[in-house]
Amino acid sequence: MSFSPKIRTARASDAQRICELVNYYAERGLMLHRSLESVYEHLRDFIVAQDETGGVVGCVAVSVFWSDLAEVRSIAIDPERTRSGIGTGLVKAAIASAAELGITRIFTLTYEEDFFARQGFEAIDRQELPEKVWRVCISCPKADACDEIAMMLKL
Repeated sequence: MSFSPKIRTARASDAQRICELVNYYAERGLMLHRSLESVYEHLRDFIVAQDETGGVVGCVAVSVFWSDLAEVRSIAIDPERTRSGIGTGLVKAAIASAAELGITRIFTLTYEEDFFARQGFEAIDRQELPEKVWRVCISCPKADACDEIAMMLKL
């Protein structure tokens, strides 16, 4: 079932739920864990989706890496709400947020290639992302055997 979630910037009161959503998928090996401290530290990067009752049912973060480059990361949807349009709404909001900042390229590392392709992203060689490799990926437990797909969208 599809509905139109309310998309908004995250608030401090959303941090616990963001952490729960992200770590649900991290426990399944689909993304990296985030501590509650990390969510609070990067709270301004997050956008959330609310359901009809005001509960947070999805999140995404936009992390700026350079003057023209940002990453869509930590996209997590309540498992009972997948395939309902929430992810698409969040990615569109993330793209709009990056564009407002003057970002011209936005990337993601994902296992959901088809989903991001539908949003206009194209698969790229991960070597095109040196800022990402040296700034974050080097400390990832999967750094030497990463199987995520790098994808880019030019704005």
